[in-house]
Amino acid sequence: MKTTTLGVSGIACESVGLGTWAMGGWMWGGGDDAAAIAAIQASLDAGVRLIDTAPAYGLGHAESLVGQALKGRRQQAVIATKCGLVWHTRQGEHFFDEEGQAVHRHLGRASIFHEVEQSLARLQTDYIDLYITHWQDAGTPVAETMDALLDLKRQGKIRAIGVSNADPGTLAEYLRHGPVDAIQERYSLIDREIEATLMPLCRRHNVGILGYSSLALGLLAGPIDPARRFTGDDQRAGNPRFSVANRSRLQGFFAELESLCQRLDCSASQLMIAWTTRPGGVTVALCGARTPQQAMQNAGAAALELSPEDIAAIDQAAERHLQTLD
Repeated sequence: MKTTTLGVSGIACESVGLGTWAMGGWMWGGGDDAAAIAAIQASLDAGVRLIDTAPAYGLGHAESLVGQALKGRRQQAVIATKCGLVWHTRQGEHFFDEEGQAVHRHLGRASIFHEVEQSLARLQTDYIDLYITHWQDAGTPVAETMDALLDLKRQGKIRAIGVSNADPGTLAEYLRHGPVDAIQERYSLIDREIEATLMPLCRRHNVGILGYSSLALGLLAGPIDPARRFTGDDQRAGNPRFSVANRSRLQGFFAELESLCQRLDCSASQLMIAWTTRPGGVTVALCGARTPQQAMQNAGAAALELSPEDIAAIDQAAERHLQTLD
């Protein structure tokens, strides 16, 4: 499997990590806790170390599942979790409501210190490998946020600092106050905006890049039956990207790449994940999974090597079929 390090932290992990947003249940039509725990353990068994989670994923539920799954195996994992989406206080800007709780964006010092203790308890650990500001808080100076994170690092409660959902100016402000080991931003074959914005800044400052939604919420995981219905609070139900017309276009895209998948002996989803970690792509592709089978398939992408010709074939197929996605 391809291995890498997170910025200047020296923390090693594979080029594929496990994302646990869907395990929290919220916005994904509920979940199966036993299957989620098995998926986390299957990821470790397959050689994937980085497990990405957050308090907002089910109001602490996903973190608790990670803690349960890692009992007796903590040293095998690199845990990334987050701060800044809070429901213990009404400070900051109201962002959304989750399960009857008002969630605010807030990255004040006292709040971060409260959050880290809650996460450590749910994760059943005494340190977090990578601690990420989940969404940015315009009402708190970055200097205050970074000062709190650096203090937690000195205390040994976190090993590395990350920033998510930030623009280049905000990232540059973080870097003025201390080292940032990684950013976490949306990145996939159909979400490439950071190539022109954040990636150049990260390259200059040796900041690792964690790409979330590597499969675009599952849209790039392989052909989806146009007749499939998404129900309950599953966010894909109202997402125009998952329209019947788009799913039909994607069937043509994947059909064109079928021979490439056969030659490389990989699935369509593995091909899409490997594309995101190609040279010039992200450091780690974060991939969601809710079953052991999904986790093991995602992990297989870390062993997949794409040639320049393979990458060109994928890009050309995307130009032909995906430019017209609604």
